[in-house]
Parts: sequence; structure tokens; C-alpha cells
Amino acid sequence: MASAYSVKQIDDYLKYIGIDHKYHRKANPSKDLAFLSALHALQITTIPYENLILHYSLEHKVSLDPQTIYKKFTTNGRGGYCMENSIFFNHILRGLGFNAYTAGVRIRPRIEGVPQGDYIGWVHVVNIVTLEDGSKYMVDVGFGGDGATKPLPLTPGIAVLNIGTQEIRLVHEPLPTQALTSQKFWIYQYRNSPTKPWNSFYAFPELEFLHADFEIMNYYTGTNPESFQTFTVLVVKFLRDEERGVYGKVMLVNGEVKRNLGGRTEVVKICKTEEERIEALEEWFGITLRAEEMDGIKGMSTELSARKVG
Repeated sequence: MASAYSVKQIDDYLKYIGIDHKYHRKANPSKDLAFLSALHALQITTIPYENLILHYSLEHKVSLDPQTIYKKFTTNGRGGYCMENSIFFNHILRGLGFNAYTAGVRIRPRIEGVPQGDYIGWVHVVNIVTLEDGSKYMVDVGFGGDGATKPLPLTPGIAVLNIGTQEIRLVHEPLPTQALTSQKFWIYQYRNSPTKPWNSFYAFPELEFLHADFEIMNYYTGTNPESFQTFTVLVVKFLRDEERGVYGKVMLVNGEVKRNLGGRTEVVKICKTEEERIEALEEWFGITLRAEEMDGIKGMSTELSARKVG
């Protein structure tokens, strides 16, 4: 299937993320790991993971229309949550000539900060990319904290350095609750240092998911009161420079702004009012909201004046 984006939109996107000219369309770059890795790093450090539209808008609804996403992502520093980011990036990849498709993901919820328990239903999306040399990679630009900052090979057990001392990898195994154990999932794992145990965070098959599948997933994720997206204001933006590449991240969780520069996570600002949170969005994430978007949170449980900060 062709990309939803025009040649001009693809070119404008490459300028927006500031990619090296050797990767511009006119240079006819090879569809190799270096190009894919550059796109991945610049995507997550330019376009944040955020669910603000569920809280700061009049409709409180996420659109998965590719043109709506494109306009949103290239205006006022905005980004989106997993389905928006991965669907957008899939159209970018295909528009650039990469062989890429989307796959649904089951996650494990965090309990006291660590993924635990059973894998829940399909609530996340990744891209699977086959390069010109035949190698396959999982590309995840929409997971937020503890997400991969680079493509991961679909090869079991290869550990890759992520941020600081954190390592990530994929293993290929059945899920603990499966009856048909001959079916295997790719399981994304992380550990915060070589001496720590691996944490299994999410699992996906090599089955292509279509736009209609994501509309169903999006409806649950964006509207169900049991979905954390509906009661948590969340923004994650990765940090990058030319010398270190992706080296850290800054996060907003409800009223707290947190920063991790490759080691410990520290709270750098506590917002007690909506005015303070609006200022923090601009100061720490470069996100500006329109007046009607700010008004959208009034009366919601996530409004700071209506809830305990934190």
C-alpha cells in the first residue's frame, strides 16, 4: 500500500526533523540501518510521545487519520500517543521507500514502576521493517519511557545499549498464558544495568495489523475509564545531541516534570496549577496549546485544580 503522504510532505518532514542532507530524497540514500536509525532518533527527539488531546481539547478524541496526524505533528511542537506515532512513522517509512508494516502489541502494566503480571489486550503498535539486505527490525517510536531509542533486530537475545546503562533486546517465546505454545511472540525486554534481571514489557507477532484494527484499539485506549491514558496526563520527549546521540529524556506525568540524563530520574518541577503546567509544557517540551485546547481540561479529573498533584 502506498504512503498517505505526498512527496512534498515527506520532504517537509525531513527538514522538520533536521536530518542530514545525505538522507534527503534527492540524494537517493540506501534503505539501510544507518538511514533507519537516523530517522528513528530524530523522530523521537523531535516529535514527543504525548496524550494531551485526551485532556486538552474540546472533543477529547484521538484521530488516526494520517493527514490529521501530519498536521498535528508539524505544528506547535505537538506529538501523539503510540498509535498516532507509529501510524505516522509507517507512512513516512513507506513514502521513503522502506519495506515496513505495522503490528499490534500486547503490553504488561507497570506495578510500582516495573512491568508485571499478564499481558493485556492489543493497546500498542510497532513497525516491522525489512531492509534491502533482508534483515528485519522492530521500530518503536511511540512507547515513551523505557522505549527503544533505536531499531532492534528481530534476532533473539541480542542486547543493545539504550540510554545510560540500560540494555534492551528481543526474545522469541510463547506467552505464559498461551494454550498453543507453538505460536511465538517477539518479547521486548529491558534491564537497567548488566547486573539487573531482564524485564519483559511487551509482546508482538509478525502479523500485519490494518488501520481498521487500530481504530478498535484506539477507541478502547482513548475512551475506556480503565485505560491509564484517560486519567493520566503524559508527555515523554527524548533528548539528543550530535556527540552522544539519544542520551536522556524529559517527562511530564500529571503535575510532575521529570528528567533522566542516562542515570537516575529526578523531579525538576512540580506544577500545582494549570497555569504552571501550561508553562512547563512550553519550557520543557516546546509545546504550545491554543486557548480552546486549554479550556478543554476544565472540569476533568486531570485538571490540576481538581486533583492532587503527582
